[in-house]
Amino acid sequence: MNWVTQMNAARQNIITEQMDVVAKKEKISVKTLCERIAAGTVVIPANCNHKSLSPEGIGQGLRTKINVNLGISGDSVDYEREMEKVKICQKYNVEAIMDLSNYGKTSDFRQKLIETSSAMIGTVPMYDAIGYLEKDLLDITAEDFLSVVEAHAKQGVDFVTIHAGITKDVISLFKETKRLTNIVSRGGSLLFAWMEMTGKENPFYEYYDDVLEILRSYDVTISLGDAMRPGSIHDSTDAGQIAELTQLGLLTKKAWSRDVQVMVEGPGHMAMNEIAANMQIQKRLCHNAPFYVLGPLVTDIAPGYDHITSAIGGAIAAANGADFLCYVTPAEHLRLPDVNDVKEGIIASKIAAHAADIAKGIPNARDVDNKMSDARRRVDYEEMFKYAIDPDKARQYYESTPPSERHTCSMCGKMCAMRTVNKILDGEDISLLSNKNNSLNG
Repeated sequence: MNWVTQMNAARQNIITEQMDVVAKKEKISVKTLCERIAAGTVVIPANCNHKSLSPEGIGQGLRTKINVNLGISGDSVDYEREMEKVKICQKYNVEAIMDLSNYGKTSDFRQKLIETSSAMIGTVPMYDAIGYLEKDLLDITAEDFLSVVEAHAKQGVDFVTIHAGITKDVISLFKETKRLTNIVSRGGSLLFAWMEMTGKENPFYEYYDDVLEILRSYDVTISLGDAMRPGSIHDSTDAGQIAELTQLGLLTKKAWSRDVQVMVEGPGHMAMNEIAANMQIQKRLCHNAPFYVLGPLVTDIAPGYDHITSAIGGAIAAANGADFLCYVTPAEHLRLPDVNDVKEGIIASKIAAHAADIAKGIPNARDVDNKMSDARRRVDYEEMFKYAIDPDKARQYYESTPPSERHTCSMCGKMCAMRTVNKILDGEDISLLSNKNNSLNG
């Protein structure tokens, strides 16, 4: 039997090589995984032309995955620096990388990324359109936009963000209801501008069937972009966001009818008390398709620390059903992130994802925490470093102020609770003074 996409194979009960790999990684039965892919509640973004890929599953009952954004900007053109960021992603086992390049030799950089990275690769073809086509926005046609999608798919991209839900009707509602921060999605804003300048319907909506045919040919997963995502907590869960989400639910079913795998993208800024409800609304309106969220950032006043505001929101979102977290770095809203910013964003997102996996009972998620706790009981720092999300930083902190006794740290020294209890349980006495003849009076 022949199959075209992972969803198409699953619907024929064909177990692909990618399904086998993911089932082993997730420690679930391949039959269960296959059923979820057929139903659309799990995706395996795996372009047939991405030969270096180590496949990952995203969705129901699987570990929460994280994505890192990088790419070339017109204000900061440094290809080597962006590849250094890729190495950081590899070091910390990031599951996905989105190349958001919008300037220069985007195709060459993307090709190198696809050839060298085992992570899933995503793009936003809308970002690349002007540079790829060498046309100004107003001069780009609907056919031009689709040609960029096809170029990315043919090259080997595993998933693409397509902002097909921002229609003329959604824009009319946006204008009528108004927002504090308007449209903050870069792709969404460009489409809004194109539609307003040309008077035409969103080309990705109008020619959605053609988009799906391209993606189906290469087994590219469509990530339905949230052009109307809130860019401030003031704008969250407003009419524009919900109207677009309703449209994305309809587009999800249409993609599934063509055996195209679907993820749905979600809010960027949102107060903590709204997050759980938003996850439930998305799952309901989008038929339990995997949900991919940017943050959400739970407050708007922490520039320089938005990796923290994002991790708080991401943990709550994933614990309540989100499947895929897009990292946010300390540089969000301020500049293109440097290599250290990328590392900080990765670590914050991995903490959020892991905490959520524990909360929602992902099998074996607690195992590494139990191993860490056992190493702490035994005051074995070398073993603790092995289990740490960031072992380099843990070791650096420990060794920056070395303790007088190796099996303690400089916080408590000989008053370490673990050390005290271990010694007493082992039948030993403890002495807290470095010199037994010392007294309080010196």
